[in-house]
Amino acid sequence: MKKAAIFLADGFEEGEALFTLDIIRRAGITCDSYSIGGEFVTSSRKITVKADNLLGDKNLAEYDMVILPGGQPGSTNLSKDERVLKIVRSFIGDKNKFVAAICAAPMVLKAAGVSKGRTLTSYPGENFTEMFSDANYVEDELVVQDGNLITSRAAATCLPFAYKIIDALGGDSEPIKKSMLYDKLTGK
Repeated sequence: MKKAAIFLADGFEEGEALFTLDIIRRAGITCDSYSIGGEFVTSSRKITVKADNLLGDKNLAEYDMVILPGGQPGSTNLSKDERVLKIVRSFIGDKNKFVAAICAAPMVLKAAGVSKGRTLTSYPGENFTEMFSDANYVEDELVVQDGNLITSRAAATCLPFAYKIIDALGGDSEPIKKSMLYDKLTGK
């Protein structure tokens, strides 16, 4: 069974983190949350959640994917954590593992030095297009997959982001789309 770890830092975007985690679990895929700080993590809108684990308490080698939710200052906090950057580099360097980042979180890829030459997207805005001038930056797709890297635009894209994650991990997102009526929303 495939496993994913989602990293939480103070200032994370609630929907991008918790809805993504929920959808992946609905697919029967293990998805655990890891705080880079304390046991309780406060979101950008002051919602406090208890993480499943603290980063460093468990070996992440057993995981197949790390997920980076956006939000501010959550993404900035992730991008300044050397443990996170080391893990991102390790997972990107292993063709059998994945990294997924949504909204502002692709800035972690830049901080880790793994975005150059990759096809990716992020939250729209000039600061991001400038940040990724050394990458193939895509503005007209909600979710972009480049090998073992999955990126997405913003909170409204967390559903297709989570479905792409499920499929990348060998699951089947179609029954989840149907049970959540996503197919009725999109006609797909």
